[in-house]
Amino acid sequence: MCGGFTCSKNALIALNILYVVVASILISVAVYGQASSLVTNLPIVGGILACGVFLILISLLGLAGAVKHHQVMLFFYMVILFLLFLVQFSVACACLAVNSDQQEMLAQQGWNKVNLEVKEQVQERFQCCSFQSRIMPPNTTVDYPSCSLVDRICCKDQEISLDCQCQPCMEKLKETIDYAFKLCGGIGLFFSFTELFAVWLARRYRNQPDPNYKEPHAIFPRKNYLY
Repeated sequence: MCGGFTCSKNALIALNILYVVVASILISVAVYGQASSLVTNLPIVGGILACGVFLILISLLGLAGAVKHHQVMLFFYMVILFLLFLVQFSVACACLAVNSDQQEMLAQQGWNKVNLEVKEQVQERFQCCSFQSRIMPPNTTVDYPSCSLVDRICCKDQEISLDCQCQPCMEKLKETIDYAFKLCGGIGLFFSFTELFAVWLARRYRNQPDPNYKEPHAIFPRKNYLY
């Protein structure tokens, strides 16, 4: 019967298996990115890896609680998952609410923090030069990569001059950054609602009696020894 004990149990198990698969994908992407040097920014790799490990631990807790119908496991599973829902829902809404000026400010902060090698990789991949301007601000400690290589790529057979130079990277990355924010916000919002559904399902399943559970009964002899 749909909505009964068995249906709730199977649905909760299936949902946590889905979380295990998603967590495994996150861990695999982080490990592959670090091993192949596709991602040179270690905090990004560490963040993806931490999210994957945390999600897989919660999923295993939910699986164990669902299989055993363990009240304590299901309670802590509900509490942790609800807190995760609040955090993820807030972050997803923040990503969707960020305007272009805020995106540019965050991108500028990220550009200033990464090392020179990462900046050169960005310039070569997107064929751009610097972030917003080629003019280096005075008294700055930010590393500015050379634009000579990307200028040759942009101009090709033309002569490199003021009329033929690569655009700033912010102009090339504006659409990519906006798409990334919207994509992260949409995916985060979708998974946050699945977590809320998992909390509701775990609460429902926790309060349902197990039809296969047999209550222990004390066996007393028929003869009463008190008399």
